[in-house]
Amino acid sequence: MKKIIAFSFIVLGFQLLSAQEATTRKDSLQGGLRPERTCYDVLRYDLNIKINPDEKSIVGNNRISFKVVENTSKIQVDLFDNMNVDSIVYSNKKLNYKREFNAVFIDFPEVLNAKTNQTLKFYYSGKPIIAKRAPWDGGFVFTKDGQGKPWIGVACQGTGASLWYPVKDSQSDEPDFGATIRVAVPNGLMCVANGRIKGSEDLKNGYTRWDWEVTNPINTYAINVTIADFVHIHDNYKDLDLDYYVLRENEAKARTHFEEVKPMMDCFQSKFGPYPFAKDGYKLVETPYLGMEHQSAVAYGNHYMQGYLGMDRSGTGLGLLWDYITIHESGHEWFGNSISAKDSADMWIHEGFTTYTEAVYVECLKGYDKGQQYVNGLKGNVDNDKPIIGPYGVNQEGSGDMYDKGALFLNTLRHVVNDDDKWWKMLLKYSETFRKKIIDTNTVIAFFNAETGMDLTPVFNQYLKQASIPNLAIRKKNNKLEYKWVASDTTFNMPIDIKIKDKSMRVQPTNSWTASKLGIKSLDEVYVDTTAFFINVVKE
Repeated sequence: MKKIIAFSFIVLGFQLLSAQEATTRKDSLQGGLRPERTCYDVLRYDLNIKINPDEKSIVGNNRISFKVVENTSKIQVDLFDNMNVDSIVYSNKKLNYKREFNAVFIDFPEVLNAKTNQTLKFYYSGKPIIAKRAPWDGGFVFTKDGQGKPWIGVACQGTGASLWYPVKDSQSDEPDFGATIRVAVPNGLMCVANGRIKGSEDLKNGYTRWDWEVTNPINTYAINVTIADFVHIHDNYKDLDLDYYVLRENEAKARTHFEEVKPMMDCFQSKFGPYPFAKDGYKLVETPYLGMEHQSAVAYGNHYMQGYLGMDRSGTGLGLLWDYITIHESGHEWFGNSISAKDSADMWIHEGFTTYTEAVYVECLKGYDKGQQYVNGLKGNVDNDKPIIGPYGVNQEGSGDMYDKGALFLNTLRHVVNDDDKWWKMLLKYSETFRKKIIDTNTVIAFFNAETGMDLTPVFNQYLKQASIPNLAIRKKNNKLEYKWVASDTTFNMPIDIKIKDKSMRVQPTNSWTASKLGIKSLDEVYVDTTAFFINVVKE
């Protein structure tokens, strides 16, 4: 029996190893940059589909316009393998293709020359994945509103936009000139997508097609559709169009609740610059899931409650002064949608900065002290379980700490800079310098190094590439205070503010003990501001 059990474990081990290898290949096909992807740059997507709520199905096509970067006769487009490839047409001819997991490798009859613009039409159909717990897992949500009418949404961040339409499913490439999203839905329903509505047409077959266009570059996971019997509320913030699409039963609540958008815009535009997508407008769209940062069509599902479904993630009470989904997901318009990470391993560029915008909003409302109280309240959500930055090239994020620890890290940087006027100018310049660009962590580090005139690389490395936060060790020796950094990154160094009795000073600890010039009788006289710096203090 023991031998049989042992053999079973060996077989199981081989099966798990094979599964791991398959998963690794599948993930690298989605997350990696191989020649079939880098050889072309997407210019535009023109999506034209029909969604059948009863069948929970999609049928239609995506017209993909692209510029050839390097001579090629093969490109990779992505579509989940549970969806059907009906045909791929180029120059009125059907192309040959090969599928591997969710990747579709398309062969052209001749070499496509570099610097030429090309177009293909990808026809497809099928029943997309149904999310079990959107937006934390990717897929469609098919449900009903309070009147029993269909209410449909999709969230696909992380899982991949290719779960519902054919696309170059890589954060490294956004369509330079945006997209059109044409969606036919049963009469009596409306489809809301990104950008501005261009019109609708009764197709005389029980369906109405709704046409939308987004003119800005856009993350593929941010291209979105939401379907319901919507009421449209229009408003203005200065010269910016504000549009809200909500369920009929929620119109009265929405008109009052969404007034919060205006002070939010006051705050964010003062700190991060003009709203990045004014040409496409700003929308909140009521969704059957909690929320998502769909560019110019922010998904809203917080039930018109303050906080996060009525809860305060900071535990300070300050998070109940505003609607978490409205503020957080709209903050992504600057950080995530305008400034995008090239690889999902660097999603802290989206989430860390956006979580920090929550504290910025509190500071705009209630002042510096309350903003600091809020951001420090997020410490209870930090696990320090693994690095914030994940593995590159395999469509994998790092730790969920990218949200709250990311915000606390940025708050730490603010106090390293030690000059609020300089900090806000720097953050504004960061937002404007990389406006509508795709970047990586090294680009962020280089920017802050240049703007501060400091080598902050070890600081970034410790907070983003190590699981733990740094420890400041302090001790009393010969009636003097001594201090040093104890950190996973042995090169870590960062200035810190220390107060002894009523005297404050900025010190620069290293990984070796350094003695202060000030004498102490006890370590109880030493105060380290751990609200300004996200660190541990260890007394020895």
